[in-house]
Amino acid sequence: MREFAVAWRPRRHLPRGIVPSNLSSWLFDTTSLTQRLRQVCHGRFQVRVVSEAHARPLHDERVALNMRDNEGAVVRMVYLLCDGKPWVFARTVIPLRTLSGPQRRLTHLGSKPLGELLFADKTMRRGEVEVARLAAGSPVFSMAAQALKQKPGEIWGRRSVFYLQGKPLLVSEMFLPDLLENES
Repeated sequence: MREFAVAWRPRRHLPRGIVPSNLSSWLFDTTSLTQRLRQVCHGRFQVRVVSEAHARPLHDERVALNMRDNEGAVVRMVYLLCDGKPWVFARTVIPLRTLSGPQRRLTHLGSKPLGELLFADKTMRRGEVEVARLAAGSPVFSMAAQALKQKPGEIWGRRSVFYLQGKPLLVSEMFLPDLLENES
């Protein structure tokens, strides 16, 4: 079965004007999304875990992480909520080879935000931010939109490979309609 291809691109490879202006600051912000959401939500921020399990990453995720086809990973999917509404869907792929030493803690986060751990780690290095416009039919769109009562025509997302002590993990964040409708 062939996977639906998503075109993840760095900012410099995007056609001018393609990114909606109200999303640009969210997509290209290199600071902690968790911290920014906490500020905007005025303390009403929470993480709802959808799943966290051993799973096969999508093809484009394996490519971004330089993983072999048969290499294992833990995939964590969460919604970042403000006032109980899903504002962001996040999907994290952690190759099993990354989960040694202090990085083992990445599998025991529960409802704690991954961003807090990443940005507090002095060894953290972030790769380039890539963005994509996700449409219905994309597996990630379907995952992100499953908690939405009304499905949007498209969802914009970003992803980056983070390195902790040189070990990679991929964090993808999809920005949902309620974020833009309710942001003050």
